[in-house]
Amino acid sequence: MTAQGLPTPVRAEGLPSHVEIYEVGPRDGLQNESATIPVEVKAEFIHRLTESGLRTVEATSFVHPKWVPQLADSAELYPRLTGLAGVRLPVLVPNLRGLDRALELGVREIAVFASATESFARANLNRTVDESLAMFEPVVRRAAEHGLPVRGYVSMCFGDPWEGRVPVERVVRMCRALRDMGCGQLSLGDTTGVATPGQVVALLRALDEAGLPPGGLAVHFHDTYGQALANTLAALQSGITTVDASAGGLGGCPYAKSATGNLATEDLVWMLNGLSISTGVSLDHLSATSAWLARRLGRPSPSRTVNALTGASSSPDSQKE
Repeated sequence: MTAQGLPTPVRAEGLPSHVEIYEVGPRDGLQNESATIPVEVKAEFIHRLTESGLRTVEATSFVHPKWVPQLADSAELYPRLTGLAGVRLPVLVPNLRGLDRALELGVREIAVFASATESFARANLNRTVDESLAMFEPVVRRAAEHGLPVRGYVSMCFGDPWEGRVPVERVVRMCRALRDMGCGQLSLGDTTGVATPGQVVALLRALDEAGLPPGGLAVHFHDTYGQALANTLAALQSGITTVDASAGGLGGCPYAKSATGNLATEDLVWMLNGLSISTGVSLDHLSATSAWLARRLGRPSPSRTVNALTGASSSPDSQKE
């Protein structure tokens, strides 16, 4: 990496010394790609991500192929990852059938995906909020019986394209329900990227007052309006130490058309390096990995950091490996 690729570290008060990055690129980042990506490329992508130092990589989803065709190869992909020692490889499961498929393959950690709003629950799960909770309860219970940790995603925490502003109380209710069900960590999703730092602070304060402190929470920001890093910094100042991100800024949501890319992992690492917050991630290795994938997708990486550090190597016309 050149000198221009090294941020000047300046420690700021009130921030954690270490942040865990929960990498969602292989699942959330790729799920909305229209062209089918070969399973070999997906497996190599995950291997490269772990070689960069990432220790939690959400590998895939066991959703029915009808709903997310890009991830229809989950049963073929997961066995290709068995040699990754010391790496957490959670998968998303929607129901008991998805959990059974994951257990058959030896998955050791799962996540369920809920919504804070009725409109998105119907669009994404074809259920009401309460019906979705009823669907998740036996999944979480059976996962616990097998000793599997469960993460609960809560989407539309800050705004909904159909309903507009989302009351804080609604998010708190969903988070409590998932926590009481047995979810060990809750990820707060800004699915359409409309949140601003004041909203982030207010929600985290309300959750803390409701008995859901930041130690059991993560944040999941989309960068639709360029607010993802600002929102992340506000979350870190409020005690959050786990941040979801997607290598290269890939991602979106097939059921919310205004949801553009996730917070780019490289952009996050650049900021954290500049704040002297450790992540264990090699920024140059990670950027090279995202540039490599961008060439296979046939378009430049959305991440500004990737493009700044790799230049033309992230262009689809470049043949550099």
